[in-house]
Amino acid sequence: MSADRRHAGRVDPPYLHGDYRSTALRAPRRRPLRISYGPSELTGPSGSALLPARRDTSDLTRQHPGEPLGERIIVHGRIVDAGYRPLPDMLVEIWQANAAGRYAHDADRHPAPLDPNFTGAGACLTDAEGRFRFVTIKPGAYPWKNHANAWRPAHIHFSLLGRCFSQRLITQMYFPGDPLLAHDPIFKSIPSPADRERLIALFDLSNTVEEWALAYRFDITLGGREGVP
Repeated sequence: MSADRRHAGRVDPPYLHGDYRSTALRAPRRRPLRISYGPSELTGPSGSALLPARRDTSDLTRQHPGEPLGERIIVHGRIVDAGYRPLPDMLVEIWQANAAGRYAHDADRHPAPLDPNFTGAGACLTDAEGRFRFVTIKPGAYPWKNHANAWRPAHIHFSLLGRCFSQRLITQMYFPGDPLLAHDPIFKSIPSPADRERLIALFDLSNTVEEWALAYRFDITLGGREGVP
């Protein structure tokens, strides 16, 4: 994973974004300090060491005895660096709400049904070409109390772990044509509309499995001018 953030000011959202109310509690109030990385920050276990093949959980619909409720989808893509070189053996993790818009977490009190056959979390490793693939359920929208009548668009959280624990990207993938994107302060906190578009997956008919699952492609470029926010 590239640690080059020279273009971060243009791409990444600000730490403090007034419309996203909880950033007032998270944003640093003092100028950040630059701390040099040492061996503990620059070395770490490989993705395959963190996720042995027997623990691959990339099919979120096969983690319980029964079938989860909702629209089955395939989410796949390719992860490359700023030079468009593939990044193999990278640990990719996702987590999401279920089809009713509720997380399988004690802190989620949204009065929507839980699905006993859907936990909403999975992980896999990228292959030699930097490709990943998940089978999951399309998540539902949910209210989040940021402002009056606030609803989060359907989204999937992504975590990518690079060569060490200090090289981690957390981002979100959205779905095309979602009317809630125009009203979402998190999505709109990214300064450039063009950069926001890079967080919207592409509907991919060619990888849809007939009579079984629709497919979406979400490619990620790490670092450089095309780096994901």
